[in-house]
Amino acid sequence: MMKRLIALFLVVAFPLRAEVDITPVTSESGLQAWLVEERSIPFVTLELIFAGGATIESDDQAGAVNLMTALLEEGAGDLDAQAFAARTEELAARISFSSGRDSVSVSARFLTEDAEAVIDHLRLALTEPRFDEQAIARVRGQVLANLRRENLDPNTLASRGFARAAFGAHPYGRETNGTPETVAALDRQALVSAHQGAIARDRVFIGAAGDIGAEELAALLDRLFEGIPETGAPIPERAAFLAGPGLEVIPFDGPQSVVAFGHDGIARDDPDFLTAYVVNEVFGGGRFGTRLMRALREERGLTYGIGAFLSAGALGESYQGRLSTDNANVEIVIELLREEWARMARDGISAEELERIQTYLTGAYPLRFDGNASIASIMASMQYQGFDQDYVNIRNDLIRALTLEEVNAMAARLYDPEALFFVVVGQPVGLN
Repeated sequence: MMKRLIALFLVVAFPLRAEVDITPVTSESGLQAWLVEERSIPFVTLELIFAGGATIESDDQAGAVNLMTALLEEGAGDLDAQAFAARTEELAARISFSSGRDSVSVSARFLTEDAEAVIDHLRLALTEPRFDEQAIARVRGQVLANLRRENLDPNTLASRGFARAAFGAHPYGRETNGTPETVAALDRQALVSAHQGAIARDRVFIGAAGDIGAEELAALLDRLFEGIPETGAPIPERAAFLAGPGLEVIPFDGPQSVVAFGHDGIARDDPDFLTAYVVNEVFGGGRFGTRLMRALREERGLTYGIGAFLSAGALGESYQGRLSTDNANVEIVIELLREEWARMARDGISAEELERIQTYLTGAYPLRFDGNASIASIMASMQYQGFDQDYVNIRNDLIRALTLEEVNAMAARLYDPEALFFVVVGQPVGLN
């Protein structure tokens, strides 16, 4: 066991490379994966992303996918929750399940010598989850406790308010993990239906890294997906961004307000998305030195931190930002945001800012590839997001090649100060 624990620890020391060698793999049954082979440590990481996530739920069963995913490690086949956990530990494996708005993710880390046994164990969880009533009651209680905490969190309330205004009746407009009312009403059959709808071959993206070859991986994948259905529940149509310019105040007691702001964004498959990403990193990347951080924290002390981000979901997009500030400062903060938005649209960024962000982004990128787990996750995520296989090796070249004219043309396109929508959670002075 000690030898196995040492191997689990050493995996984080995966050497950084100037280039990532990706091997596409197609199994006999047609499953496709991207593999980064690394034989120096007898360890493998497998990452699965199933598209769909919470978007496949009906409104009255919101939260079913989240609860179902949390129960996948709570017993499968003839193993109850304790027996399943004991078997996982016996194999020195790390298996985890998670879900979100657009996907369900599965991660498995295991020693090469135990690959087939771990894959059989994982297949049991994916094909024969027990959903025992006792486990449902216990995990449901945990989910409900989390939802109650979220209902007291102004940041969560701001995000929910923005999503409702932005996407309305589309699944993007509701709470990803459901509400206390919908989760409390979920029965075992709802979880079975969520499982059947979310886990399917027609929506999976697979990444792998470590001590395994293409033929070995192909065989393991066919073994893993034996019994998993071909198709899952329909994925909804794309969401239109509905929020127009304006302001919504959600009353919340406290000395500060949380401000969520933004407007329509840019799709992930837009050919100029990378340019928009670079522009935002200059403007609102959440670090010291960005436009927003300088204007609102460093120069005026109006907030501890502020960031903006491109929210490019599988079914819709927006451009959003967040900050907290004293209730008395909300009005001036909103005015400054409009001014900074307008300045960015009008003037763009400087040559010095572009050079600085190109250096930062290209230098930081290799640090993402710091272990088998990170690499397998990136391999699956790249496929899920529609990247070409060579993107990981040309991404920095694409950033270095961006010109000031291209970047500032994107700034003029992306930033629309007249379209900004604000959600304020708190007791803002002068806005109630």
